[in-house]
Amino acid sequence: MWWRDFYPKSKPRQAKGGIKAQSQRGAIGQTWWAKRWISVLESFDIGARLSRGKSYARRGQVLSVDVGKGEVKASVQGSRPQPYKVHIGVKTLTDAEWKKLTAVLSKQAIFLAKLLAGEMPQDIEQAFTEAGLSLFPQKSRDLKTDCSCPDYSNPCKHIAAVYYLLGEEFDRDPFLLFRLRGLGREELLGMLGEVGRPAAGSAPAPAEPLTADARAFWGDAESQGNDLLGEVAAPPVSAALPQRLGNFPFWRGQERLLDAVKPTYEAASSQGLDVVLGETKHP
Repeated sequence: MWWRDFYPKSKPRQAKGGIKAQSQRGAIGQTWWAKRWISVLESFDIGARLSRGKSYARRGQVLSVDVGKGEVKASVQGSRPQPYKVHIGVKTLTDAEWKKLTAVLSKQAIFLAKLLAGEMPQDIEQAFTEAGLSLFPQKSRDLKTDCSCPDYSNPCKHIAAVYYLLGEEFDRDPFLLFRLRGLGREELLGMLGEVGRPAAGSAPAPAEPLTADARAFWGDAESQGNDLLGEVAAPPVSAALPQRLGNFPFWRGQERLLDAVKPTYEAASSQGLDVVLGETKHP
């Protein structure tokens, strides 16, 4: 209705050191699970507050975001000197519901494999459905939002800004969705790992000890000659370890962390290759 967007417009104060959305144009959220989360926000039909919330997220008006079990606490700089306090509460699953869910998830090893790779399995919602549960909030009572701003609408633009940043963060770490539903990453993986754990009382296979003979460990250098190091080449993937770790949570920089460090890794790799091959030029 027309009156839903009829509220005094105000210009937010410039925030220093805020969290800026990495996506500066178009939709926010790249993965299907991030987009699904954003669709929950968009289903609220809050009109112009939705676009203003996206603008707040991209300008860096959100100062902090803390994701806990069943809740998100955030601070957003608005038009007043004191930042507004945002709280988003998500209905958590009970211990019995988590046990029921992990029993379903453990039936397919692909679920655990993809989660360990930082990816949300496409069929995981079917597993939730089979357990009589849902990964995303489905009803209004599953989600409670509050903001200390004077806006009568709930959710307001400040809550919307936090929603968008959460969507981007879910891209980076899908386990945050499980945390919001009440179970942390290590707890979830621990419950899934119980299925493949050896039965109580069974002795683990002894590890093969390392030899104390240096020649046997490294091999016969004389027989290998110049091939001791094997083939020397630049890594096929630059900055492989940082890429595996993923982007820094709620990054505040103008440029993605991985984009910033990748040129340094590439330069170091090239220089290291020259040193090993003896092609370094000395002054």
